[in-house]
Amino acid sequence: MENTMAIGSTTDRKQHTTVWLVQGFLSMAFLITGVMKLTMPQEWLAAIMTWPGKMPVQFVRLIGFAELLGALGLVLPMLTGIRPILTSYAAFGLMVLMIGATGYHLMLFEGAMMLPSMILGAMAAYVGVRRMPDRR
Repeated sequence: MENTMAIGSTTDRKQHTTVWLVQGFLSMAFLITGVMKLTMPQEWLAAIMTWPGKMPVQFVRLIGFAELLGALGLVLPMLTGIRPILTSYAAFGLMVLMIGATGYHLMLFEGAMMLPSMILGAMAAYVGVRRMPDRR
């Protein structure tokens, strides 16, 4: 399947560039946090973000692995041209992960922690929608 946008007009180029910028930002954010959750001791993570201290370490590692895979899935399929639809799937997967994070923070009355999850989730939804193939 082809990319969702035919790059022709100035508006199309700007949209294409914007989606790539958002993809790059999300990829870096989830790559960093995913590696942190996979490699750092749980006590260190709990000092940075409070919630890892309240979860089993295996669950924190699983979330880190999902974030790492999502970060790679946001850029590699589009860069290689191999199954670019996977970029959209990765974005939607990260969106679902951020919906879960928002719900968890809401449940613990951590209002300030909800905002980053909501913003990252909205950005992931944007990438997911923009990278879906046209169904004409």
